[in-house]
Amino acid sequence: MDGYIPQRRPIIDPHGRGITYLRVSVTDRCDFRCVYCMAEEMTFLPKADLLTLEELDRVCSAFVGLGVRKLRLTGGEPLVRRNIMELIRSLSRHLKTGDLDELTITTNGSQLSRYADELAACGVRRINVSLDTLDPDKFLAITRWGKFDRVMEGIRAAKEAGIRIKINAVALKGVNDMEFDDLIAWCGREGHDLTLIEVMPMGDIGGETRIDQYLPLSLVRADLARRWTLTESDHRTGGPARYYRVEETNGLLGFITPLTHNFCESCNRVRLTCTGTLYMCLGQEDAADLKTPLRSSESDAPLIAAIEEAIGRKPKGHDFVIDRRHKRPAVGRHMSVTGG
Repeated sequence: MDGYIPQRRPIIDPHGRGITYLRVSVTDRCDFRCVYCMAEEMTFLPKADLLTLEELDRVCSAFVGLGVRKLRLTGGEPLVRRNIMELIRSLSRHLKTGDLDELTITTNGSQLSRYADELAACGVRRINVSLDTLDPDKFLAITRWGKFDRVMEGIRAAKEAGIRIKINAVALKGVNDMEFDDLIAWCGREGHDLTLIEVMPMGDIGGETRIDQYLPLSLVRADLARRWTLTESDHRTGGPARYYRVEETNGLLGFITPLTHNFCESCNRVRLTCTGTLYMCLGQEDAADLKTPLRSSESDAPLIAAIEEAIGRKPKGHDFVIDRRHKRPAVGRHMSVTGG
């Protein structure tokens, strides 16, 4: 797979932020149906609508040439995309040249036991695993289709392969809010970091509403501070989390708070969907079509021009809000479409 262009300095958005981080949804499909992410009966995109692996490589490589230093592959569940390791192996060449600092994925862990060794061989040094509970029955209720033991096996395989793991847990009121102490303690024992995430008002999820699920992490942090010594940390991963050191475990505890305190002032990222649509902000509907310029020419010039024009429209921040009156999502598209 080709598409490499000479390294450039990062594109600067209208608010003075350098864009150095690209999140790419390689598929909208997933083998779970988490209650805060999808309806149980989902209609996925036809495979013909998706960018090919070669096209995904070309777009990602164009971004690397424009100063992106971190690539994160997401979904849906990225590891269910057919032949996904071909793309990961190809993109790893940018790690070898030094043009890319990090290639990583966000996964539900279901396929990790199969791919962990190969991911490590491609230079993937850390991954995010979505895991909201350590209770197998509750795990099945949250994911609808997930197999807890298989995820635990995958996490162990990744750890044994030398990949650092950050556990991402969505805070769900009345569901897992009594488990955060257990998650902190387990992550401490296993050597994993933990990030808690507020539920995001994206997409119709069926019968439940985000009002039922929403738990402000400001309250969670205050509660946890009664039992754990949380020291503010300057640790940054390029993402939106704000981190604390848990002194009792020496692990990191992150909070992602798009609702109680947005993370827009330092936003350095954009998101590409599996159909070639670029979203400059997770919480805004404005987007740019990269598929058309990608397919219009063998030259990357039209693609690069489209990327630069899009980042020139990147907004200052998002408009996330829980709509209590109409009980509708702030953004109509599902998280799996946008890219994690």
